[in-house]
Amino acid sequence: MTYNQIILFAIFAAVMVLMFAGRWRHDLVAFAGLMAAVLLGVVPSAEAFAGFGHPATMVVALILVVTAGLRRSGAEAMLTRIIEARERSVSLHIAVMGGIGGLMSGFMNNIAALAILMPIDMQVARKAGRAAGLTLMPLAFATILGGMLTLIGTPPNLIVSGFRQEVLGEPYRMFDFLPVGGVVALAGIAFIALIGWRLIPIHGSGASEDPAHAALRDYRTQLVVTEDSSILGSAVGDLQEEAEKAEIRILSVSRHGHPVEADLEQIVLEAGDVLALRSTPDALDDFRSARKLAFPDGRLEPRARRREENQRLIECLVPVGSPIVGRTAQSIGMVNRYDTVLLGLRRRGRIIARGLSRQTIEPGDLMLLLIPESRVDEVPAALGGLRLDGASRPVMREAQMWQTIGLFALAVGLTSLGLVTMPIALGCVLVAYVLFGVLSISEVYDHIDWPVVVLLGSMIPLGVALDATGGTALIASGIVAATQGAPAWVALVLLMATTMFLSDVLNNNATTIVAAPVGIRLAEQLGVDADAFLMGVAVSAACAFLTPIGHQNNTLILGPGDYHFSDYWRMGLPLEVIVMLVSVPMLLIVWPLG
Repeated sequence: MTYNQIILFAIFAAVMVLMFAGRWRHDLVAFAGLMAAVLLGVVPSAEAFAGFGHPATMVVALILVVTAGLRRSGAEAMLTRIIEARERSVSLHIAVMGGIGGLMSGFMNNIAALAILMPIDMQVARKAGRAAGLTLMPLAFATILGGMLTLIGTPPNLIVSGFRQEVLGEPYRMFDFLPVGGVVALAGIAFIALIGWRLIPIHGSGASEDPAHAALRDYRTQLVVTEDSSILGSAVGDLQEEAEKAEIRILSVSRHGHPVEADLEQIVLEAGDVLALRSTPDALDDFRSARKLAFPDGRLEPRARRREENQRLIECLVPVGSPIVGRTAQSIGMVNRYDTVLLGLRRRGRIIARGLSRQTIEPGDLMLLLIPESRVDEVPAALGGLRLDGASRPVMREAQMWQTIGLFALAVGLTSLGLVTMPIALGCVLVAYVLFGVLSISEVYDHIDWPVVVLLGSMIPLGVALDATGGTALIASGIVAATQGAPAWVALVLLMATTMFLSDVLNNNATTIVAAPVGIRLAEQLGVDADAFLMGVAVSAACAFLTPIGHQNNTLILGPGDYHFSDYWRMGLPLEVIVMLVSVPMLLIVWPLG
């Protein structure tokens, strides 16, 4: 081996060991490895930051922002209403949720797909009285499998496509991954739904112990019926079942500032009616969005609040010494001065029921505020309140849902037809979302997963340097030597097994960056087409099921599912075996070695 090869292999080994140890963040370790390579002269300083402008890096950043826009538009809430059901067997529930999650993962980042479906799955588990851990791991694994369906489903596909373009002059198209990835995903999800979930050890007694749910706080608050509301002309009794399902209690109805004196169940709703509800902030906005209701404007006789910009629901604690202690929301000028509505109030664990605008604020009060997004920092500071960590939710813009979905579908369609590249298509969608007010500029930056961007930007130059110095060819020669005299598919199996193992102990993006050039060199040395090897790398790098650190989806469920580090392999190991048994024959059929 040459000096440069020795240095690069040592850096890669150190990076892998440090990432596996988990003492430092993956992005810091990768960036430190890049800096070491530059200082030691194996990566030219002029190319040190080329990875941050790589198309794969840009797509990973953009796809997370675009899918955040889909959530903001209410697509998540609509999906919840469609698929949520209480009475299903565990196997059927996993099959339904896994199928939906897999399909969603094919058209958006699989991390975002899990983020959308995980709260739904936990809510269903809690209502069914079973442990969330029984279904969260199957859902996470299904979204990982679904990412193999299309070019944009998972970062390894994008990275492999980038390497193919550099070496063969043409990237993979949108659905080139579907024949192999689709069969693997179907086989994997079938195993998970029928057998795999039964292998998961459960450490908690059930979803009722879910700490996220336990932290949710109820408030008595209001919503206004509008001319566009879908419940206009309906009786309150007709809404009770839906409200109960959404964990909302309809308490009363007011009209023209006065309570409607009639049997609550029999009241027929009119435009301008004000519903008094008991609800959590999340359920409140979901119900409002589903039925096209409006938040009140904070006046004594509430009317529908005008929505000229994005809004946010924030829970704010009033500390001792706050300037608003001893005053009312009306005297503070909360509506007129701050364009903020006090939607709910809790005091010493009790819900304040009536006359919020005239309630004297006391130390320790917990306020539910509706604040324009441009003033979310200004208003709590001016009121002397303390925003609670994690107690902030953007209000959905459901009126723009179909416009938002349409723009995303258009981008996918244009990319599929080869009329525009994926980074450009997603970049245009992002600009459109900002111009149409779906996302604010600050939200764009908030939803970019910067550690992943740094990880990719740092590892890509290292992978390029390893290939340029002959390191990947050396690895390929080792695999060829180990499979000397055997058919080329044996080398493919060995490459995939090695890649799959590395992906379990190292981030799958970093693994792909290392393995893709090896696959290309291996195909060259064997004298066969490289596509089967590149596709094999994409499949095996994506399928990291043995540990919680191999894929971000595995990490996301670690706490909510109450899993231990050693729980993943119990279902993950047989699943990886199934992936290998199904994918290798499919690769040889769809992408012949030539």
